[in-house]
Amino acid sequence: MSRRDEVSAGLLAFRRGRILEFLLAHPGGPYWVRRDEGAWTIPKGVVRPDDLLTGAKREFTEETSFTAAGPFIPLAAVRQKSGKTVHAFAFEGDFDAHKFSSNLFEMEWPPRSGKLREFPEIDRLGWFGYEAALKKIIAYQRPFLLELKDKLT
Repeated sequence: MSRRDEVSAGLLAFRRGRILEFLLAHPGGPYWVRRDEGAWTIPKGVVRPDDLLTGAKREFTEETSFTAAGPFIPLAAVRQKSGKTVHAFAFEGDFDAHKFSSNLFEMEWPPRSGKLREFPEIDRLGWFGYEAALKKIIAYQRPFLLELKDKLT
């Protein structure tokens, strides 16, 4: 299966307090360690196309250790540069971003060293107001924030 045929799904948590905030995740691993603005994402992963919401909830729990509860607001799908389709669902929740734990992935590091190392899929989780979230989130996922804010106001 090519990346163009893959489907991912994830959850965008939000909370309303003094301001509207969005929960974003910073990818783990050596390629993302020095990137901040334009690097954050919603917790997501590859899912079956016939099971988007169930897959999105599973990926959210695997990457954050938190359990999401609905109701869920479907958002319009977006495409990554690779062609992969990414679906998202938003929900209102409140989690302590400092108390998350993420599953691990394994990769050869340093490259061509023959040494395998484990890294967390997510190394940081944070709540951001709308303007800050627009700067932090990876560009192709900005439509999720725009659509959700529009639906909530």
